[in-house]
Amino acid sequence: QTLHPKLWELNRTWVFQGPGPSLQPQTMLLDEAHERLYVGAKNILYSLSLERVNHQHREIDWASSVSQVEDCLMKGREKPECANYIKVLQRYNTTHLLACGTGAFNPHCAKIRVGHTGQFELEEQSVESGRGRCPYDHNSPVTSTLDRGELYIGLYTDYWENDAALCRLNNQSYTRTERDDRQQLNEPKFIGSVVIPDNNDRDDDKVYFFFTERGTDAEGVNKAVYTRVGRVCANDQGGQRMLVNRWSSFLKTRLICSVAGPNGIDTHFDKLEDVFVLKNKDEKNPEIFGLFSTTSAVFQGYAVCVYHMDDVRAAFNGQFAHRERPEHHWTPYEGRVPYPRPGSCASEVNGGGFSGSKEFPDEVLRFVRSHPVMFSPVLPLHRRPVLLQTEPGGRRLTQIAVDRVQAQDGHYHVLYIGTDDSVVLKVITIYNKDTDTIEEVLLEELQVFKVPFPITEIIISAKRQQLYVGSEVGVAQVRLHQCDLYGSECADCCLARDPYCAWDGITCSRYYPAGVYTKRRFRRQDVRHGNAVQLCNGLQIDGQSVLERQVYGVERNSTLLECTPRSLQARVIRWNMAMSTPY
Repeated sequence: QTLHPKLWELNRTWVFQGPGPSLQPQTMLLDEAHERLYVGAKNILYSLSLERVNHQHREIDWASSVSQVEDCLMKGREKPECANYIKVLQRYNTTHLLACGTGAFNPHCAKIRVGHTGQFELEEQSVESGRGRCPYDHNSPVTSTLDRGELYIGLYTDYWENDAALCRLNNQSYTRTERDDRQQLNEPKFIGSVVIPDNNDRDDDKVYFFFTERGTDAEGVNKAVYTRVGRVCANDQGGQRMLVNRWSSFLKTRLICSVAGPNGIDTHFDKLEDVFVLKNKDEKNPEIFGLFSTTSAVFQGYAVCVYHMDDVRAAFNGQFAHRERPEHHWTPYEGRVPYPRPGSCASEVNGGGFSGSKEFPDEVLRFVRSHPVMFSPVLPLHRRPVLLQTEPGGRRLTQIAVDRVQAQDGHYHVLYIGTDDSVVLKVITIYNKDTDTIEEVLLEELQVFKVPFPITEIIISAKRQQLYVGSEVGVAQVRLHQCDLYGSECADCCLARDPYCAWDGITCSRYYPAGVYTKRRFRRQDVRHGNAVQLCNGLQIDGQSVLERQVYGVERNSTLLECTPRSLQARVIRWNMAMSTPY
C-alpha cells in the first residue's frame, strides 16, 4: 500500500514531460558541476535544471534526415525505428559531451558544447560515424563509460546484431574483444561499466563490464543465462603479432546471487537487471549493488546482492578455468601459467618489465585467448542477497540506485528500486551479526509518475539530496526524504526508521551528524530497532510500543477516535476505550 501516493501534491516531485505525449528517454547524465541533467531521447537532447527539471530546459533537435529515414525504410524497417535515438551520452571534457545516436540504423556521434551559462549546442563540424560507438537498433543493450578521453563500450556493432563486442575507442586506436569467439562473449546483454583503479599506479587501472550471457553445451546449444563481470586493462594496446587491436587482458568470471535451499539446492538469481557502483572516499574500493531476477518460467523472483572489490579482485587473481573439450566440465587449470600473468597490466606495480602489452610474449597472449574464464565466481557479501522479493505475480523490479547515509547509530545503505508501474521503493537492509540475519525495512513507496510505466533509469544526487527518475513518459525529480510527513510526534518519527530523519525536540526533521548541524542538540533516532518507547519515554503494554493520547468528549455525544499511522513501520492495533488510548 502506498502511504503517500500523490507526491506532486506534497511539493516533493517535479516532472519534465517534453513537448510530445512520450519523451522516451534512452540515457541520462548528471552534471553537478554545471548543475544540469542531460537527457538523450528520441530525436532530441535535453538539458534540464537540477534545481527544477521542469523549469527553463534547453533542447537540441537531432532528428534523422529525410534521406536517412528513406534509406532506413528501404531496408524494411518501420518508421518509428528510423528515428535518431540517443543511446550514448558521456562527459568528454569540461566543455563538451559526447553524444551518439542510432541515426535511422546509421549511427553517428557528435560533440555537444556545454557551459556554466547554460550553453547547450551541437557542433555540426564534429558529427561523424558512430559505428562501433553506438548500436543500430534503439532496443539494443549498450553500456559505456568515458575515462581520460577514451570511450569504453559494450554493444552490438553491426546492423544484424550478430557481433557483440567490448571496445575502447580513442583518436588513435580501436581495441575490442575477438569476433565470433563465444568463449569471450555469447549473446551478451550489456548492463553496466566502470573504471576502478587497483592502486595509485594509473597504468594498472582496470575497466569492469557487467553483462549477462548464455552458456553452451558440447553441441553449441545455448543453455542457462549467467551474470558475468568482465575486466580489461585500461592501457591495453593489444598484441604485436597476435591479438592485434584485440584485448590482451580480457578475463571474466561469474557473479553469484543465490539463496540456500533445502537439500543443498540453491535458488539462483542469474539474470542481472541493473547494477549500481557506490563510490566512496576510497576510489579503489567502491561497493557494487546488483539487482537480479530469476530465469525460471515457473518461479519469478528478484534479489539485490552486494559485492566488495576485495572479492572481485580475488576471483581474478585466482585460478583460471579450463576444460579439454566443450562437453567436459570446467576444472581449475593446473598447468604452468606464463609470465607476466595473463590479464595483468603493463605497469610499474607489475614489475615495469614491459612498456606496453605489445611487448608481452606470444605465450601470454595465446594463454589469455584460450583461458578467458576464471574458475572461482564472485560471491556476495554475507553469501546471500540483502533483499528478496519472491511474491508470485508481484511487480517487476527494473532499476537500482543507492545512497550511503550516516545515522545516529551508524551508516546505512538506502536502496531506491524502480518498478514496472512507476513506483520507486525506498528500502534499507539491516544485518544482525549476532543472529546472521538480514532485515529488510520498506521505508516508502514513491509513486513517481501518475501513469504506470516501467522505470528505465535512476540517478541519485547525494549532493542535492535528489533522485532523478526516467520512464517512457518523462523525467521526474524526487526529494530523497520529506521528514515532516512523519509528523511532529517523537514516537511517529522514531517508528519510521528513516535514517535521513530524527526528532529534534519539536518535529521530525533532517538528521545531521554531530558538528554539522548544532542548532538543535536534542535528537531522537533509532534506525536499527525503531524503539520509540525507550527514546520517547512512552508506555509498553503486552510488549507493544504505544503512544498515549488523551481524548476528551462531551457526555452523550460521539467523538472521533483518530489514529493514523505516519509511516509504513507504524500501525494501529486497537483502542483501549477505558483509557481513550490507542495501542
